[in-house]
Amino acid sequence: MTKRTAHGTGARIADSAGSLAAKADLKGRTQARAADLKDKAGALTVQLREGASRAGHHAQDRAAKGGHTTQEQMTKARHVLVERALKAGHVVQEQAERAGHLASEKAVEAGRAAEGHLPRSARGGRFAARRPARPLLIAGAALAVVGAVAAGTLRRLRRH
Repeated sequence: MTKRTAHGTGARIADSAGSLAAKADLKGRTQARAADLKDKAGALTVQLREGASRAGHHAQDRAAKGGHTTQEQMTKARHVLVERALKAGHVVQEQAERAGHLASEKAVEAGRAAEGHLPRSARGGRFAARRPARPLLIAGAALAVVGAVAAGTLRRLRRH
């Protein structure tokens, strides 16, 4: 064998021995692989935490918007109810006034009709028709009660 061949063969054997030694260093390769996996796991943990944080903020924002929407709808519904109660109160008040006027007119008519059938001595003179008739007083009292109830109801609705 020549020197050159021996040297080349020795170099190849050294390379082969070095590669075999590197392959045989199982502990070193395992530690390097574990370090790589640990770095990847840390990066994934950071990504997962950021994603969870974004999802939490998104859910919180949606819940807040839903709460505000519900609150606005409740306020609108309350205003609608108050308006309807006011309208109903006005209708009741107008009907009570009409009923009171009608009762008053009928009472006056009945009084005049009855006065015509009484003897002169029982008629009470010419000012008898000007005295308030009992049905008129009753109708006025009923109107006052209806007005007071409607006013109290409206005050309670406006407070809430």
